[in-house]
Amino acid sequence: MIKKLQRKFVWITMVSLLAVLTLVVIAINCMNIYQISRKSDELLTMLADNNGNFPENGHMSDGKIPQPRPGKPENDGLFGFQMSAETPFETRYFSVVIDGSGEMAADISHVAAVTEEQAKSLAGKAAGSGKEKGYQGQYRYLLSEGEDGILAIFVDCGNDLQTIRVFAVTSCLVGAVCLALVLILVILFSRRAIRPVLENAEKQKQFITDAGHEIKTPVAIISANTEVIEMCGGESEWTRSIHHQVERLQTLVQHLLTLTKMDEAESGLQTGEFSCGGVVKEAAEGFAAVALARKLRVTEEIEEKLMMKGDENAVRQLVSILLDNAMKYAPEGGKIRIQLSGSERQIQLSVYNSCQVPMEGDLNRLFDRFYRADESRSRESGGYGIGLSVAQAVVRAHKGRITVRRQEQGICFTAVFPPACTVKR
Repeated sequence: MIKKLQRKFVWITMVSLLAVLTLVVIAINCMNIYQISRKSDELLTMLADNNGNFPENGHMSDGKIPQPRPGKPENDGLFGFQMSAETPFETRYFSVVIDGSGEMAADISHVAAVTEEQAKSLAGKAAGSGKEKGYQGQYRYLLSEGEDGILAIFVDCGNDLQTIRVFAVTSCLVGAVCLALVLILVILFSRRAIRPVLENAEKQKQFITDAGHEIKTPVAIISANTEVIEMCGGESEWTRSIHHQVERLQTLVQHLLTLTKMDEAESGLQTGEFSCGGVVKEAAEGFAAVALARKLRVTEEIEEKLMMKGDENAVRQLVSILLDNAMKYAPEGGKIRIQLSGSERQIQLSVYNSCQVPMEGDLNRLFDRFYRADESRSRESGGYGIGLSVAQAVVRAHKGRITVRRQEQGICFTAVFPPACTVKR
């Protein structure tokens, strides 16, 4: 239980951190892309407003001073574009004019990596895309209506795109390194973080163990005294009731001790090879008298030669709990079916019993400690609602899983053990 809690603590911490880091990396990269794209768009707009050229001495080609676009402040702050005297020399761009007849005239005087034919080809693709702005390779373009036709302006964004890629890769690597470092630290300090829970669990475990052993002595004395009373005065309904309650108390103590032992699966199991088919067959024979008294129809489909690796006593207790539960809750004259099969991949044990009234709600709650679906019937049958919790603990200690489902007007419990519990034939 403690190791499971520790793993869950590490898992929750790392998933939370991963979510936060992912959002941060995505947000930073989106802002970087937005800033660079906005800068390119501002350049394209300025060039389009000046017929494909930068303003000379801060004036447009028509002699007017450039004005900020409607709705845009003159200084857009951190993410805005601000032109300086070096901007025309830093920017690689070219323009193409497409007249009404489809003829093209290219101006490539401000770029060295593009020929006139390449410029016209890029302009034709941009015009045919149906988009006012976008990318053609590493060039961002803007289409605008000019005096002589459509003016297509392209700005070289190769360096900016490379910056975006490098920044994205770097931020992801830094995030991964940070995540790995935090994982190491969380693993190292997780046990300290759950130390209070660990101490409480150890105290609870020790209390149950001590109390269980202490209760055994007075229970044994009560049972012995009751036998003496019967020897002197004969058996009565009172002595029978005492014996019945003593048996219930002994069963409860045994189940609590088993749960405590199974909380730490590695230290709770005494593994070895044994005949799983023989254990199930033996347990089924032990309930034959109960089945006969209640006129239950018991069907067995057991591979008697099936071998298993695990704790024989724990598995025997598991089978007894499932059969006892089936016998208690099957109606008189009902059906009980016991199935045991195995392969090299798994061993499967199923116990089915019919029900007079189908159980409603979440059946998985049956594995909760002290949970009883029907309080009156549980008291009549002598149950505490802890037996199925013990069954679940036994299966989990063997690294398996146990499930419950409605089936054929009844209920079926299925325990599946992993390949580690199988014996090659």
